[in-house]
Amino acid sequence: MRRFLVPLLAALVAASATAALAVAHNDGPGRDDSHASYAIGLWGDLPYNDEQKTVGLPNLIADMNRQRLAFTAHDGDLKAGSGPCPDSLYTDAKATFDTLDAPAVFTPGDNDWTDCDRNPGVNSAERLDFERKVLFATPFTLGRHKLRQEVQDAPYVENRRWNLGGVTYATLNVQGSCNNLCDTAPDPAEYAARNAADIAWLHGTFAEARARRSAAVMIIWQADPGWDATDQTRAPVRDPKTLVQTGTDPDGYHDILSALRDDTTAFRRPVAVVHGDSHYFRIDKPFLDAQGRRLENFTRVETFGDHQENGDNDVHWLRVDVDPRNREVFSFQPQVVPANRTAVPAPAR
Repeated sequence: MRRFLVPLLAALVAASATAALAVAHNDGPGRDDSHASYAIGLWGDLPYNDEQKTVGLPNLIADMNRQRLAFTAHDGDLKAGSGPCPDSLYTDAKATFDTLDAPAVFTPGDNDWTDCDRNPGVNSAERLDFERKVLFATPFTLGRHKLRQEVQDAPYVENRRWNLGGVTYATLNVQGSCNNLCDTAPDPAEYAARNAADIAWLHGTFAEARARRSAAVMIIWQADPGWDATDQTRAPVRDPKTLVQTGTDPDGYHDILSALRDDTTAFRRPVAVVHGDSHYFRIDKPFLDAQGRRLENFTRVETFGDHQENGDNDVHWLRVDVDPRNREVFSFQPQVVPANRTAVPAPAR
């Protein structure tokens, strides 16, 4: 009898250890409550040119597919800011996302819609509407395997929420180019309505995380909103205590940053915001409270992205190991794709 029980117990233990991943690979609702560890992949601001689309991106996706990931998330920008926004931009992106083995999460970037009006006769709102129809037509992710997500009411169907392994995740449509308040054809009315929806979805995400006693929250959006006065890249610069932006551009981020700061302070457990936009990989803690104290439970994560001004493509991704039993929950491992290295070739094997 014993020789039959030992293999049976081993199988039960193995099944329990992979329970958190199973929900991501069976088209289930994405509301698993087990506390087994798992890994996710983060990327964005790609592809920006034909070489990235035909060479770098397939290399990156193959690299992610070689690892067992619960899901991947692209934080926006399907192309460079200049250039046309044809229907094929979105249908091609969907086909690309569907080559990922793991569920593929996506949130729009400014290059996908707000900046499309740089092309004569193109309406950015129409492009966003088309993007929603192609990439957000169902409550499921993209990818070969699906993950069911909670979806905000129309028209903001790109805002999603899901729970996995004791962590609450959400995407928000927060954009570069001043969040649609500057550039070629700013749209204050569109911004105001979407910003209100974003803030409501943000508050709802933290309310759900508190109700579920989630170990952590991760928010994914496109824009680098400028967290403090130190970022001299493409992000706004702001006073970290008052969150007031310096400079002359309209501030499309003050209100959502204020809401995020309040929710992060009240939540007390780890909170990560993942974004692209500035095209510079970094992980830091730039968020302060109104008294100027470091929000130590907050982490900003900016993914790799096209960085050609330095002669680099940076077609790489970030692996995040998620362990709700760990005090910090998230552990970050940059994944430099060997086939996409530029300055230092991959070692021979």
